[in-house]
Amino acid sequence: MGKFHYEPGTGARVEKEATVSATLRLTREGFGMELWRGRFNVSVDDRIVGSIESHDSIEVPVDPGNHTVTIQRGRYSSPARSFDISDGGTANFRCHGANIWPRWVASLVKPDLAISLRRE
Repeated sequence: MGKFHYEPGTGARVEKEATVSATLRLTREGFGMELWRGRFNVSVDDRIVGSIESHDSIEVPVDPGNHTVTIQRGRYSSPARSFDISDGGTANFRCHGANIWPRWVASLVKPDLAISLRRE
């Protein structure tokens, strides 16, 4: 897991430190086996800024202020999580797909239960 970020607009993965004043760090790891597998898209303020694989971490440059992060895979998503970040700060989140079958079944009816997203 090297340090990288995604270029705004293109979504290209860049293997270097971000040159902005705040960072969103997202880690995809949970316990047990994920029932929703594959690549998840990461959105900040309703704009896709990159994607994350299982057992991976990404850093996304953001401007200081109030933001909302969401993780999606097709029609399935996490609940939107708001965060406030100051100049030079880092907001850390952890996500994973549903890993117990009752939550997986519930996500078929309520898609925002499919992916867990929590601030660390």
